[in-house]
Formats: sequence, structure tokens, C-alpha cells
Amino acid sequence: MNIDAINPNSVIVEIRQGAGGDEAKIWSQDLLRMYLRYSELKNWKVTKVGDSTLKIKGENVYGKLKQESGVHRVQRVPTTERHGRVHTSTASVVVLPKISSTEVEIRPDELDWSFFRSGGAGGQNVNKVSTAVRVTHRPSGIVVSCQQERSQVQNRELALDLLRAKLWEREQAKTQANLSQARSAIGSGDRSEKIRTYNYPQNRVTDHRINKKWQNLEKIVNGDLDQVVRKFK
Repeated sequence: MNIDAINPNSVIVEIRQGAGGDEAKIWSQDLLRMYLRYSELKNWKVTKVGDSTLKIKGENVYGKLKQESGVHRVQRVPTTERHGRVHTSTASVVVLPKISSTEVEIRPDELDWSFFRSGGAGGQNVNKVSTAVRVTHRPSGIVVSCQQERSQVQNRELALDLLRAKLWEREQAKTQANLSQARSAIGSGDRSEKIRTYNYPQNRVTDHRINKKWQNLEKIVNGDLDQVVRKFK
């Protein structure tokens, strides 16, 4: 793959709920907030593409965040747990670079577009005009929705960026499987497939790839990720 096809200063971060039911859903939102707060601390520009997706722009943001791709496991007592039992849940983090249109070609005749009114906040323009978009890529079956921007044109561009990144991700996974017969780094969200564990009772974060532990879990989950990211440079 042509390295120039990747824009290192723009990424899409998508959080996919894994095993654990309602607690996994809550955990996926906790992770989304963690990356949002980290981006704010780094003065990166963040756009919330959807309920589980962020678009982040900043100097070498892909180099700083690419190692976050994988299954993040949490061990804690859910707020809904009556008997104080610790539950284990997971969410998959996917960090995708912005891909050049020359690297992944998307034919307009293979796309089905639909437009609708945004259900989120944003004022009269968002609520009364069909600025939100949904696009289906028929050959792959991938569906992408964007409704955060105020104009339909901006949402269309954002949707194409996300679609292009997802198509690139799929091809990368195929390449990995063909070359090494190994699972992709993203994983399926199963509890056993983990790159990092956040253990609330022990106030400990463990990265299993480098066997490194940190004892300030709350600070990390609240966006103080530099101490973790630096270990991968």
C-alpha cells in the first residue's frame, strides 16, 4: 500500500460494543468519552460523527492512537448490580486513518443515498432540514450514517471518509489473514481477546501487549492517556 495514501493527521475512532450486555454499552460510551477528553487535552479538533464514532484531527494523531485498536476489557461492579459482584465486559476500539480517494475507489453508481432530519441538538436548521445522510455501499453491504454537521454536503463528505476507511479496514484484515493466518488486531469483542484491562476494584490498568501496569485508573479513563501512549513510541 502506498504510504502517501494515509493522512497521519486525521483519524476515525469507532467504539464497538462487545460482550457484557448493558454494561458493555455503558463501557463503550466511557471509552468514547475517554478519547474525546484526551483529544481536548491535546488540542486536537474533534467531530462526533455518531453515537459511537469520533473524527479527530491533529499532528500525527494516527501515530499516537493507532495502538489503541483492539479489545478493551473492564472489570467493575455495574451500577445495576444489586449484590456487589464484579462483572467483566468488553468494547472494541477501531482507529482508522483518513484514506486518500486514490487508494480506495468508490464508484458513485454503487452507492445508495438517503437523507433525513437529524434527531440531535443543533437548532432549527438541524431539526427542520434533511441534512443527515445515510449511504449504503452495495458491493460490501457497509452502511454509514452522519448527522453531526449542519450541511448535507459536509455530512456527505464525512460519510464518504468513513466509508473509505471501513473499506480500507476490511482489505487490511483480509491481507493479515492471508499472510499470517492470524486474527486482525481489532478482534471480535470476546472477553478473551484483549489488549488492555481496566480493573476498577484494584484501581489498575494493564496493557497486555507490553505487560505494563498503571495504578491511576480514574485519571486514565478521564483522558490522561499520555502516560499510556508514550509507552508505544
